[in-house]
Amino acid sequence: MDETLQRTLGQQARAARLRLGLTQEEVARRVGLAQSVYGRVERGGMMPSVPTLRKLCLALELSSDALLSLGTTEEASPTETPAVEHPELSRIIHLLHDWPPERLTLMRKLLDVANAQLSE
Repeated sequence: MDETLQRTLGQQARAARLRLGLTQEEVARRVGLAQSVYGRVERGGMMPSVPTLRKLCLALELSSDALLSLGTTEEASPTETPAVEHPELSRIIHLLHDWPPERLTLMRKLLDVANAQLSE
C-alpha cells in the first residue's frame, strides 16, 4: 500500500474532523470503527476499506477526491490559504448548525452578556 496516500488521507481526515469540530471518538462512532482504529487512519498507519472510506466521506462531509487528495492543483490558488478556525469554535458552529433562528438569537444574546461580563 502506498504510505504517502495513507498519510495524505489521514491528514485530510484530521483537517476535516477539526473543521467540523468533532472528536476522533465521534467520527469513529459515525463510521462504525473503534476509536483506536480511526486514530490509526488519521495518523496514516492504515488505509480503510472502500466501504469504510465511503462512510468516512459522509461523516467528514468530504468527497472521496478531497479525502484522497485527487483534486487538481489548478483549483486553488497557491497563495490562498484557508482560514483555520480554533477547534472549539468549529465544534460550537457544528452544534449550532441545525438550530432554529429564534434559538440562535437567544444564544447570541447570552454570548453578548457573557462577553460583557468577562471583559470587565
